[in-house]
Amino acid sequence: MCSGLFTLVAMATITELKCAVRETLESRGVLAQLKARVRAEVFSALDDQREPRPPLSHENLLINELIREYLEFNKYRYTASVLTAESGQPEVPLDRQFLASELKIAEDTSSKSVPLLYGLVSHFMNSSENQGRVFLRGASLPAGPNASNTVPGPDA
Repeated sequence: MCSGLFTLVAMATITELKCAVRETLESRGVLAQLKARVRAEVFSALDDQREPRPPLSHENLLINELIREYLEFNKYRYTASVLTAESGQPEVPLDRQFLASELKIAEDTSSKSVPLLYGLVSHFMNSSENQGRVFLRGASLPAGPNASNTVPGPDA
């Protein structure tokens, strides 16, 4: 009878300890980082290096770099590391001036303190041209089994 009581007390103590550790990690902001790190490691372990990736198009390189800059600015480091690993993006980020030049973006001093993606979104949200709508033209899409060579127009 005593051993059953001891087991019950030990289980309660372990449960309390788990709760205390979880609450401490959450309050310090560490738990989310640990979960993200574990996810990144799992994706890395599951990534099949034998399956060749399609070539990284120029457009995808620029898009991925905009996303990486945003992720790193917001301290989503593990998400950025997964993006880099999965996309084949170069480990060294592209130079911001090069990226702005490729996208034909002119920056002022204040815009350089935030990722280019913030500036692009702000520009389109505050644009009064075209009644606040953006008309996209077809872009060259990467070739692949699920890719088409056309982008639907505004009437599609």
